[in-house]
Amino acid sequence: MAAQPTSSSTDADPTRSHKHPVDERLPALKMATSGLQHVAAMYAGVVAPPLIVGAAVGLTPTELTFLTGACLFTAGLATFLQTLGIWRIGARLPFVNGVTFAGVAPMIAVVNSTDDRSDALPVIFGAVIVAGVLGFFAAPFFSKAVRFFPPVVTGTVITLIGISLMPVAFGWAQGPNPAADDYGSTTNLGLAGATLVVVLLLRRFTRGFVKQIAVLLGLVVGTLVAIPFGATDFGPVADAAVVGFPTPFHFGAPQFQLAAILSMCVVMVVSMTESTADMLALGEIVERPADERTIAAGLRADTLGSALSPLFNGFMCSAFAQNIGLVAMTRIRSRYVVATGGGFLVLMGLCPMAASLIAVVPRPVLGGAGVVLFGSVAASGIQTLVKAGLEKDNNVLIVAVSLAVGIIPITAPEFYHAFPETAKIILDSGISTGCVAAVVLNLVFNHLGGGRAADEVTAPMDPQPASVH
Repeated sequence: MAAQPTSSSTDADPTRSHKHPVDERLPALKMATSGLQHVAAMYAGVVAPPLIVGAAVGLTPTELTFLTGACLFTAGLATFLQTLGIWRIGARLPFVNGVTFAGVAPMIAVVNSTDDRSDALPVIFGAVIVAGVLGFFAAPFFSKAVRFFPPVVTGTVITLIGISLMPVAFGWAQGPNPAADDYGSTTNLGLAGATLVVVLLLRRFTRGFVKQIAVLLGLVVGTLVAIPFGATDFGPVADAAVVGFPTPFHFGAPQFQLAAILSMCVVMVVSMTESTADMLALGEIVERPADERTIAAGLRADTLGSALSPLFNGFMCSAFAQNIGLVAMTRIRSRYVVATGGGFLVLMGLCPMAASLIAVVPRPVLGGAGVVLFGSVAASGIQTLVKAGLEKDNNVLIVAVSLAVGIIPITAPEFYHAFPETAKIILDSGISTGCVAAVVLNLVFNHLGGGRAADEVTAPMDPQPASVH
């Protein structure tokens, strides 16, 4: 029987036919452009946390550039750990790692509670190191939760990942600064819409390699279109240094304070929960389901990357869900493509001028591409739910309630305003709360006490037969 053709392998090369698409090494040009596409998709998410935290600390523009470059560098190292792997570390899936946004609020809290702002970053770095080390040893125990993730749970979580990312794309589409006069202007929304149209047209009317890099081409076209509108700023390129290296402990030796450590440990739990969900989602998309061993290895990469990141002045690392959308849309499943993207991140950390080239892409242009990327994740979740047996009444309830719980932080951002800050770290993550809700409801309805998984309905609101009363 002939091998099933895939988008990532169009040549009938007998030397590669036995390889899973995840383990394929593509031609150099395709590897480079596809890897760059991954960097473009996640760049804004990597640089946002250091920019926010650095501004809160009061860093100078030079120090802020240094901190951003350090986070790019450590994101590249963490991506290498995840995609290439060493020993039992790394999921060896096309998984991008970078600074998790979940840690921003706790890090700001640490900054505000530190008497001397110059000590804030060392305190944060110390807390991240401890949380990373503890998470590394907890990874094999945490991974055992995979048995509680049947399709009804994974489909719900994957859908939530896509839905939770959509506000990010909508925010990008409006502009980089909510306080600016042109935020949400017709120009910004027009640029986002034009980028979206370009990506859709390329996906519809092109084939092969061009179709696979439609997002990257859309970003290039959108950036060029933005130039006459003054939305493209080439200043970062002109001001950036050619060579730079994130000197270890540039901001001081790490300090260890209990309150900060506890806060970062909570963030680590949230990050590990989301990474588990992301690995399950990506495993479904690339048709290499993530088992308990894969998840444990992936969590080790996350946590080890986080523990090592502060050495080079970086923050806690976690999986980037937006890149899952890129894999789902392009069907380029090679982990070596993402490793190439990690190489670009390392180079950007060592060459600030190279990093600034990606920064030239206007935020509205990123927003237009984000609609396609993040929507693709949600669509993948729906595809998984189709396999979950939604003709069963119990599964309908699990999906309905879990999605409702998961979108609370999106639809009602102030819903948990009365809760303690530590609790809000978890509650404000719709992916985490929705995931927990789906797991618990699946146990209650389908397992504990002889769950009635066989009850069927033709629609969620159909009345139950008399025999069930």
